[in-house]
Amino acid sequence: MIDSADFTEEDLKLFTLARAARARNNVEQSAAIRDISGRSYSATLVALESFNLDALQSAIAAAVSSGAIGLEAGVVVGTAPTPGARVAFFEFAGAIPLWHEDEFGSITLVN
Repeated sequence: MIDSADFTEEDLKLFTLARAARARNNVEQSAAIRDISGRSYSATLVALESFNLDALQSAIAAAVSSGAIGLEAGVVVGTAPTPGARVAFFEFAGAIPLWHEDEFGSITLVN
C-alpha cells in the first residue's frame, strides 16, 4: 500500500477528480489522468447496451479527442482497471505511474 503523503499536489488532484466523478455518477469505477501539458481529464465507466468502456478508457478517449499527445500520470478509483484499459493507458502514455485506489482507500501502483 502507498501512503498518499508521498504524492505531489498535482497527483492528489487526480485522486480528488476521480473520487468526485465516482460519487457524482454513483458508479463503481472512475479515473483521472493528466496529459503532458498539465490538463486533467476525469471520467467514469460507460455501460450501455451497445458498448462498454472502463473509466480509464473513457478518460483516455477524452484526452485523445481533446488533442493530448501523451500523459504524465493516471488514477483509477473503485474497481481495478481492466486489462484492456491498462494496455491502452501504457500504449498511449508509456511507462508512467498508474495508481489504483480500491473501495477501502488502499492505493497501489498498477505498473
